[in-house]
Parts: sequence; C-alpha cells; structure tokens
Amino acid sequence: MPRSPFDQPPVAAVRVIDDPMRAPGTWPLSVPAVVQLMDGGLELGPGVTFLVGENGSGKSTVLEGIALAYGFSPEGGSNQARHSTRRSESPLSEWIELQRGIGASRWGFFLRAETMHSFYTYLEDNPGKTVEPVFHEMSHGESFLAILDTRFDRPGFYCLDEPEAALSFSSILALMSTLQRIADRGGQVLCATHSPVLASLPGATILELGPWGMRRAAWDDLELVHHWRAYLDAPQRYLRHLLD
Repeated sequence: MPRSPFDQPPVAAVRVIDDPMRAPGTWPLSVPAVVQLMDGGLELGPGVTFLVGENGSGKSTVLEGIALAYGFSPEGGSNQARHSTRRSESPLSEWIELQRGIGASRWGFFLRAETMHSFYTYLEDNPGKTVEPVFHEMSHGESFLAILDTRFDRPGFYCLDEPEAALSFSSILALMSTLQRIADRGGQVLCATHSPVLASLPGATILELGPWGMRRAAWDDLELVHHWRAYLDAPQRYLRHLLD
C-alpha cells in the first residue's frame, strides 16, 4: 500500500543528550561527522538515506549509534534479537535519543555485513515458529538475499552497513528494488555504502561524510562517483602507479 503523505517515518530525528562528561577529541569525538552530529543532531526524512565517504569517515559509527539507539543488537538482526560475541561499539548510542514518528511501525532490522555469520548462528540456536533457510549452507551473497526475502518484508526502520560487500552487480539491483519497495510502503532506510550503484537509487537522500563532517550531496557530485568513473574510463592510469 502506498504511504500516506501524513504518515511519519519511524525515526524523524536524532537528538543529543546533554552529558558534560564527554571528552572532546577522544574517539568517536575525533571523527568530524560525529562532532557535527553531536553539535546539531540529525533530521532523517522518510524513504532511503545513504551515508557515503572514505574509510574512517564515520559512516559505520554514525549508523551503529543510531541503530543501537533504536534498540538493535550491535551485531545486527531485528529489534527483537539479542546476541553479542565481542563488544566493540562506540558509546555514541548512549549520547543520543531518537525522535520517533507518531504512529510509525516499531519493526526494524539491522543488516551488518561483518557480523552476519554470528547472526545466522544465533538464529539456529534460537529457532522461531517459522522454518528458516539454512543460512550457513548458502553462499555469502545467497544468504544476504535470503535475509532480504524473509526480513525486509514490511514497513519499519532498516539499517544496513555496507550490504554490497556480499552482493554481485545483479544482486545489488535486487537490493535496490527491495529498498524502493520498503520506502514506497512507508518504511525508512539508513544505509552506509561504498557502492556508487546502490547510492544511485532515485529519490534517495545522500549524506557525504568526510573532513567537513556531513553534507547533503547529489549523486553526480560524490567523490565516490568521480573516482569510479575515472577508474573505469582508464584503469591503466591508476594501475601503472601500483604495478611499476
């Protein structure tokens, strides 16, 4: 069912909790994007928002903080899953609170490429009433697509951390179709990505993270897009500096 223009997204905004004990310059307050978030919060619109930027720009840290504040496990899964193998998350989720959309769905899912193996084990150890695919017996990409089929099936709040890591080109297109369907039905997506293909989803909001903090950007203006275009146009121009 198409979303009503009067519906609110699951997360309308990220607000900062006052805490005089935070030490400026310590991680993650050494990351410009996190500093900007702590200075003014973050408004999140409906539909799909992509976080793009170089390694270390804060994409996963910001995404993780928001995901944990929503109630997800730090290692991924639905907002009903509770599992953890090794604590490594930043304290960002303890410094923020989420402004929830009135009447919005509370369902959600956090897909985190680097921890999906442990999530599959959690599902095997804690079976539900529905018969699940045997994720561990699938390829990495096949298991991701199975998660899309079984978990990304209703309006809610979906956080994805570099989901393209396991996906082929055609599978990324399938993911884009899934994200568009979620948005059309009133769901909300926050996704950190290095993929120029995924970030090209029509109508998506793009936040580019870097030394400047966070800024809205058009797909054509992204450094990510410029680099890939230049490389695919003339790969030898890059490779000769690596192989000589």
